[in-house]
Amino acid sequence: MKETPIQTAPGADLFSSDFLLGNVGAPFIIGAAVGYFAKKMLKVALFIGGAAIVLMFVGEYYHVINISDVELQSAADAVAKGAKESGGFLVDRLTRITSKGVSAVGGFFVGFKFG
Repeated sequence: MKETPIQTAPGADLFSSDFLLGNVGAPFIIGAAVGYFAKKMLKVALFIGGAAIVLMFVGEYYHVINISDVELQSAADAVAKGAKESGGFLVDRLTRITSKGVSAVGGFFVGFKFG
């Protein structure tokens, strides 16, 4: 009996290095870089925001300004909502890099964890 090999297109090999690098490796690295950057920028923003709040508390202690607790909580809620929307935007954008977006989003969360 004569056996003939199955002919496949070169781009159809799911385990080829070209396919894996383009659809798994590169999007994962992009996602990891974005996640790492996002976490570092979040830390910087929290540091600057914390410094601003401490300066306001010092100004209130020396009777330079008057701070309302309700307004301070309202401002913090607005900032938290903006940060959440920004994070959602980044993840949404990363899902469009590949057809499924799993690799890029996974990279984002790994980069965010290590950031």
